[in-house]
Amino acid sequence: MMRGTLADLRPVYVAGIGLHPYRRLSETPYVRLGLTAVRSALADAGLAWTDVDSAWTGTAGLGMAASRRMLRHLGATGIPMTQVENASASGSSAFRQACLEVAAGLADVSLALGVDKPSRVRAAPTGVAGLADRLVVPATHFALLADEYMDRHGVTAEQVAAVAVKNHRNGSRNPFAQRRKERTLQEVMDEPAVSGTLTRLQCCPIGEGAAAALVVSGEAVERLGLDPARCVGVTASAQRSERLYGTADPDTELTRETAGEAFRQAGITAADLDVVEVHDAFSIEELLYAEAIGLCGAGEAAGLLARGAFDVGGRCAVSPSGGLLAMGHPIGPTGVGQIAEITRQLRGEAGDRQQPGARTGLAHMLGVGAVCVIHVLQRLD
Repeated sequence: MMRGTLADLRPVYVAGIGLHPYRRLSETPYVRLGLTAVRSALADAGLAWTDVDSAWTGTAGLGMAASRRMLRHLGATGIPMTQVENASASGSSAFRQACLEVAAGLADVSLALGVDKPSRVRAAPTGVAGLADRLVVPATHFALLADEYMDRHGVTAEQVAAVAVKNHRNGSRNPFAQRRKERTLQEVMDEPAVSGTLTRLQCCPIGEGAAAALVVSGEAVERLGLDPARCVGVTASAQRSERLYGTADPDTELTRETAGEAFRQAGITAADLDVVEVHDAFSIEELLYAEAIGLCGAGEAAGLLARGAFDVGGRCAVSPSGGLLAMGHPIGPTGVGQIAEITRQLRGEAGDRQQPGARTGLAHMLGVGAVCVIHVLQRLD
């Protein structure tokens, strides 16, 4: 069956971005976190709240009705507000919905917001017992994948840990990152092991924060007098859920399929990418997903990382924000925060973590391994 894509609809752009720094849990209400990000995005775009036609809020831990209780402080304008929960991909899914709504002509300006605070909210029990429900927690799952990857490709634990070294270096240059300290390989390796060879600094911190992006149509750019040079095009939005792959690593195969769909929508290949933000909740994930996206062949990512190909200034900057490992992973905001980083990179506004000449970027998020969301953003001038 033929399905329409974002490319079949009218063009959409990111016109404004804003963040509240990611950090450990504090006493700050989530309302203040979210409003900080939204107000920053409005100021960045040069828009008023009354210009916004709809709002999509990605959150995994706040419970019911978070959007209205937060956004009412900006003014009661009557716009439709929808809350999106899709695990780690909540923010990415909210951004996708904002893009589709604007692309379909149902709105000219749509807010994608991610906000969260650590909570005890968990997935609803299925009532169906699993064989290893309490044994294979995420850290163990990825530690096993790291062992398998190292054995298959002759990669060392130090080469996997080098992902964390790079991303902590990037995070040290990012004022919005939760972890802002540069780390040596020795420091990463000397940390306590969480599972297998994965040490604490190779596992993402889960804290609080917020991220916002304003998605606009071409008509809105002209009508509202926005600066077209700072409006970044969204040329692909792809989302898939996993199938039966016959492998112990369905996340990688799901990423490969979703990236292929995104590339077809945008009319590009992996070779065109200048900046990539991936779901690197654990260090091994960056190597697996870089290969799945097509930045290199199977087993080649560790060697390319060692040669600086994925550094800022390298062939393709991977997670210049610091990624989940250093930027942090507050769940709801994470996917929108990736969009903010890529937008900043494509505008040339990323300061000392700027990838030179960046024109095309890709944001990749997984939600509990069951869903994958990928967006391609491009500078179109």
